[in-house]
Amino acid sequence: MSANRVPARLEHVGIVVEDLGVAKAFFTELGLELEGEMTVEGRVVDLITGLDGVRSDVAMMRTPDGHGCLELIRYRTPVGPAGDSAAPSNTPGLRHILFEVADLDDVVERLRKHGAELVGEVAQYEDSYRLCYLRGPAGIIVELAEKVG
Repeated sequence: MSANRVPARLEHVGIVVEDLGVAKAFFTELGLELEGEMTVEGRVVDLITGLDGVRSDVAMMRTPDGHGCLELIRYRTPVGPAGDSAAPSNTPGLRHILFEVADLDDVVERLRKHGAELVGEVAQYEDSYRLCYLRGPAGIIVELAEKVG
């Protein structure tokens, strides 16, 4: 495959949330940094999203290594359909995002203060990682991975 036919890089992942403040606090606690905030609206936004009358607040959250970014989006208009914030891990669609952490237990406890709940249990996979799924704001499932050994 030629170089011009593959993406240059993954820029960001967009996540729609109900409460932008809660989501920003959650991901800040996880170690992401607020890169910027804005409100977007207008014809181009409507054309891109396939919706009419879009007005949304956006917060860009950058990972500490500078390579990854989450776009947290709260739509003011139009009102979207209710999602299933308790959808199980095997529901089709984007289900989880993974972050590698140095101290999984510490991160779990800190995120619990922001409403996060374990989906299952903390488990060790062979001699490589301790892993868990947490459900955060808007039902987002965050997987945490701590290298072991």
